[in-house]
Amino acid sequence: MDLKEHIYDLGRRAREASRLLAQLTSEQKNAGLLAMADELVASEAELLAANAKDLERAEANGLSKAMIDRLTLTPARIASMAEGIRQVAALPDPVGATITEWTRPNGIRISKVRVPIGVIGIIYESRPNVTSDAAVLCTKTGNATILRGGREAIESNRAIAAALSRGAKKAGLPEDAILLVNTTEREAVPIMAGMDQYIDMIVPRGGHALIEAVVSAARMPVIKHYHGICIVYVDREADLEMAEKIVINAKTQRPGVCNAMETLLLHRDIAEQFLATAGKALIAKGVELRGDERAQAILKAQGSPVTPAAEADWSTEFLDLILAVRVVDSVDEAIAHIEKYGSHHSDCIVTRNEATAERFLNEVDSATVYWNASTRFTDGGEFGFGAEIGISTDKLHARGPMALEELTTYKYKIRGEGQIRT
Repeated sequence: MDLKEHIYDLGRRAREASRLLAQLTSEQKNAGLLAMADELVASEAELLAANAKDLERAEANGLSKAMIDRLTLTPARIASMAEGIRQVAALPDPVGATITEWTRPNGIRISKVRVPIGVIGIIYESRPNVTSDAAVLCTKTGNATILRGGREAIESNRAIAAALSRGAKKAGLPEDAILLVNTTEREAVPIMAGMDQYIDMIVPRGGHALIEAVVSAARMPVIKHYHGICIVYVDREADLEMAEKIVINAKTQRPGVCNAMETLLLHRDIAEQFLATAGKALIAKGVELRGDERAQAILKAQGSPVTPAAEADWSTEFLDLILAVRVVDSVDEAIAHIEKYGSHHSDCIVTRNEATAERFLNEVDSATVYWNASTRFTDGGEFGFGAEIGISTDKLHARGPMALEELTTYKYKIRGEGQIRT
């Protein structure tokens, strides 16, 4: 079977499975999810062995430490994936929920009801936990899913998908509810993107080149986030001790993820004082600072190493221990910088001034906007969604962490008693 025939076969099987999934009760889907979580934990040794092969290849290919961290599975991360599945099982099922209903003057009763989308394609790169998150959220919402992971995590993805499928099958869910494209050939991407007769929506998760490839070839709706250029602005009225904790967490806790801070904006009135402590703390954690002229002058006077920031640095998602630093004159300048260079993903203000904070929250046009909290909270689990299928920087039909409601559409059910239109 050639590649196109293989992927089209997955599409046909997923379409049939989606019809069966859509008829399941919440109780049946939840039982399947719990069985999937148990099977994931029971398969820990198998998953770690598969992941070890991916890590060995990644190190041989010279992947960065941040990218290797994204790729790595540990017993704790496997347990976390399983717990995320159990959390999703415990959440309300949006399918079948009535969004609104009304009765027309002629007596026709109209209700707007949530239903599954159908078949969802997920194309992603180096994070094997996406295999679990995507499959689980799609299962909960009655959608079949076709997964195509990157070559970096192919062994891990195969092991995770196999474990989830075993669990689902044990609980009586359709065997083809979760399907993995068992190849790393790049040609698989445009083939999937052109299968609108089988795939209803496609979600690319990865670098700019991958997303562009999907968008240019897709014949169905695409939900995407292009970049995670997250920006933290420390205001002149900030609690600087709080700001330091937020900045260090947002940059260094996991620098290789999309909700990590990439740019730090400092009001001129507090820049010198803040960098005297927070700058040194960042450097101590291995962060390379790239500053504008004012930030450079402050850091050099304090004896701290700094690299001149290039224009491209303000719009770069480093995914590493690199931070662009700029000194601004006002909240207006901070907001203007975010609008020009940001990616509309996650942006934060640290301030004690409520009016300034509310203005920032209202005027910054991003999927998630924070006041006095780390951007690292942009995550389905942290939002109470259990997991996420991605973080959308689009505006239609989903924005921010995509979880259960975002994996449904709706239809109108009309009930009458013989009414006809005149």
